[in-house]
This record gives sequence, C-alpha cells and structure tokens, in this order.
Amino acid sequence: MTGSQAPPSFRLAYVPGVTPTKWLRTWDERLPEVPLTLVPASAAEASDLLRAGGADAGLVRLPIDRTGLSAIPLYTETTVVVVPKDHVVAAVEEVSADDLADEIVMHPLDDALEWEHRPGQSANERPATTGDAIELVAAGVGLLVVPQSLARLHHRKDLTYRPMTDGPQSRIALSWLEDRTTDLVEEFIGIVRGRTVNSTRGRPLTPAQPKSKRPEKGGTRQKPSAGKPTGKNPRQGSGRPGAGKRGRPRRRS
Repeated sequence: MTGSQAPPSFRLAYVPGVTPTKWLRTWDERLPEVPLTLVPASAAEASDLLRAGGADAGLVRLPIDRTGLSAIPLYTETTVVVVPKDHVVAAVEEVSADDLADEIVMHPLDDALEWEHRPGQSANERPATTGDAIELVAAGVGLLVVPQSLARLHHRKDLTYRPMTDGPQSRIALSWLEDRTTDLVEEFIGIVRGRTVNSTRGRPLTPAQPKSKRPEKGGTRQKPSAGKPTGKNPRQGSGRPGAGKRGRPRRRS
C-alpha cells in the first residue's frame, strides 16, 4: 500500500429499529484491521444514501426504490398494535384489523408498513413521525400499528403492544450498489447469511500448515528398535549349519 492510499474501511447504513450488533461483533472478530462505521438513516432516505455513496451497504426496510441496487431479504418482522397499558386491547394476546374497527389508528408520514386498507378510524391529522405517533398514543388519542422493532425502539412504561394477526409485515434487507459489490461487501453478505470463516467465500483466520516431507530415497536407514525381530532366530546362534551346543569330548585310549 502506498502513502496516498487510504486504509480500508466499511460504512453500514441502518434504518430505525434495526439492531446490527451481532453482525458487528462477527465483523470485528474476522476483520479487526477494517473499521466498520454505522450510518443512521431514515427508511425513506436509505436507498438514496446508498446511491449517493454515503455508505457501502445498508440494512433497509422493503420495499425500496431498487434502481441500481441489489438487495437480499434477511427477515420479516412481526406487526404489533401499540396501546396504553389500561386499554382493552392489552387484555388479549393478539388482535385483528376487525378488532380495531372503532378505534382511531395513527398513520404517521414515515409509516414503515404498506397498507392496502388501513384499519380503524383515521385521525384528523397525520403525525410527522412514528415517535410523534407514540406520544399521541400515550396521551390517549389513538393507537398505532408498527413493526415490533419500532415498538421496542420507542418503548415507554405506560405503553404495551400486542401482535396483529392480519396486518402487513415489514421485511428487512441488506442492500448495496450493484456495480460496487466489493470484497468487503461480500464479507458482510457472508456474515449476515451465517457463513463460517472457513466457507468458500470466508477468509481463513490462520494460514494453512505446510505438509511434512517424506524422507528421500537413498537416505540413512533407521536402526531397528529394541526388541524388534531382525530375521534371525535367537535359538540358532550364528545361523551356521550344525552350529549349536557342542557334545562332550572323546577320551583318548
């Protein structure tokens, strides 16, 4: 590397509600020499941020404008209804859209869900953000339907949430520019897909050990170890014919 070249780094954008902590730990273990920087982005601006080069890859909410982008869906979130703790919905395990027919349901401008038919009654005004809608729910103005991760992100002690059985769901995906699928992007793809370090696209942590060489022909022979048979019968002495125990000598007459 020359002095004019910048050291490698990786920038990862992420939208509210997404928690990339476990993937960051794996990155630090496998590529400690490459710093990973997190770049927060709203769900609406994430795709434009990637196209503008503001991040090397991003954890985004689908659907997004896919122009010039690749995307790998990672998981689908549970949809929940956020309500005050003393609301009747808090007494049940799950709700459906019909259960909300008489309720005012907030629809913030940054809604993370794609609705075909919104449940409940519409409020007079749409909150600007999900955070603003949460404040209105706490004030008893209405309810809010969001992905579970956003309900956790905006957790309050006076609010709770219940799963919605028939609402739309939000999917989280890893996205990056099609023409910038770098080695580092491939590394992060492998991490989020659960590839091990020894997989085809993984990076080996330790170099392969050289194979031991076989002894060359014509080299010095090893002496047989003690107690190992040498091919001679120990009872035959020197092995000459007739060798063995001598008889008694004859007496001369």
